[in-house]
This record gives sequence, structure tokens and C-alpha cells, in this order.
Amino acid sequence: MTENKPLAGKTILMSGGSRGIGLAIALRAAADGANIALLAKTDTPHPKLEGTVHSAAEQIRAAGGQALPIVGDVRDDESVIDAVMKTQGEFGGIDIVVNNASVIDLSGSLDLAAKKYDLMQDVNVRGTFMLSRAAVPVLKDAPNPHILSLSPPLNITPRWLGAHTGYTLAKYGMTMATLGLAAEFAKDGIAANTLWPRTTIATAAVQFALGGDRMMKVSRTPEVYADAAYAVLVQPAREYTGQTLIVEDVLEAAGVTDFSGYAAVPGTPDDQLFPDIFLD
Repeated sequence: MTENKPLAGKTILMSGGSRGIGLAIALRAAADGANIALLAKTDTPHPKLEGTVHSAAEQIRAAGGQALPIVGDVRDDESVIDAVMKTQGEFGGIDIVVNNASVIDLSGSLDLAAKKYDLMQDVNVRGTFMLSRAAVPVLKDAPNPHILSLSPPLNITPRWLGAHTGYTLAKYGMTMATLGLAAEFAKDGIAANTLWPRTTIATAAVQFALGGDRMMKVSRTPEVYADAAYAVLVQPAREYTGQTLIVEDVLEAAGVTDFSGYAAVPGTPDDQLFPDIFLD
């Protein structure tokens, strides 16, 4: 490990990561020379979304990291255990778990398909719990182990509970699982935190699910999330855990004062960016 590259040689196991925020986090770590294992379903290109686990691995290697693409499903227990074992076998351990895989559907309760409700629970909540749990015995051996889930603070207000009840349950479930693990494994020195942005993030998934090009123009780039995640993952695990963190707050604490470079459309004033859900 070098002073200016604290994630050099560290191993990250991430769910998803073929594109968007997960890939941006992986590439930021790869710039330090980190090892990144991606557990993702995207073996072949999605008809509407760019990127596969294989193309992501190529980008990680080009950025300076080692990559292990693992085709699998975070909903499947065998896939999860296989991913942990393969990552440990390839890189000798696991230092960080990033729970990035997530399904979004903002339908109201009467319009939300039962299958989609189940999918959100299975990927977001169960996937976060099972992947983290499977990695805990390996994380215990790491010098500075972290679990990071991309989920919001528990803002228990009627506005957000009722906005899209099915999705809210799934995202808050991710957070509750993470905070529970933080408390349960604090004695083992494993940090577990969540991270969520103040503004929407310009990703293909957001464009696809939330409203096209207009949303992209009033969002920040995935790099803002990646830089904040990096700042979290280099913290001392025993001292920095059990928190529901906000991207911009983390970066401000790290000394960032100018966020203009993160605007998806350069020059967009901060007050014109679209606020993300779950934050008042």
C-alpha cells in the first residue's frame, strides 16, 4: 500500500457493476491498483442498456486494476457463495463488499406488479444481506474491512414512505440490513455504511426508468458517487461505521468545495440539479 494509493492491492467484491455508478466506483478503485470482482448477470448486452460484466472488466484493467468478472445472480445463494470463494481464491481475500445491485420501480402500490415487488426485495434487500453475510468470514481477516451499500438514510416520513411504497421498502431494507451488520460485526472491526446522493445521477438506468434525456441534463455524473465511495472505503473501519452517509457531505468533509465538475451538463448551476428521492 502506498500513501497516495490506499486501495492498491485491496480486493473489492461488488454486486452488479457492469455500468453506471457501480462501474464508476470500480474504476476509481482500479486507478489505485485495486482488485475488483464483479458478480453480475450481464453476460450479454442488454437491448437498452450498455455494458456487460466482461466489458466492465476490460475497463477496470485499462484503468489499472485487476478484474474478475463473475456471471451470476445475487438472488441465487449458490452464485453468492461461488462469488465469495472465487474472489478469495483469485486474490487471496476480500477487503471490501459493495452492494451496488439494485432494482428500481417507482410504481404506486396498486400498479406495482407482484413479480416486480418480489424482484426488488430479492435483489435489493436479500441480495445485500446474503452477499455481505457470505463475505463476513473472509472480511474478518482483512486489515481494514468495509461493507458499503448504495442506499438512502431511513427517512421515515409519510412523503417518502408513501411516494412509492414498494421501492421505498426495498431501499430502506438495504439500509437496515447494512446498519444491522454494522452493529453485529463492530466487534470484528468490519465497517458497514450506506451512501446516497443529494441529486439524481446521470446513468443509463436513470434515463431508462425515470424520464429520458431531461433527467440526465439536471443530474450529476456517476463520478461524484465514485469519489465519495472511495473516500468512505479508505477510512479506518473500526472508527467509521454504522452511518447513513450522503455523497456530497462525504466529499465536503474530504475537502471538496466545488462540485461544478460533476454536473452531467457542464455549467449547470447546483440549484438547477434535480434532488434525489428520500432526502428532504
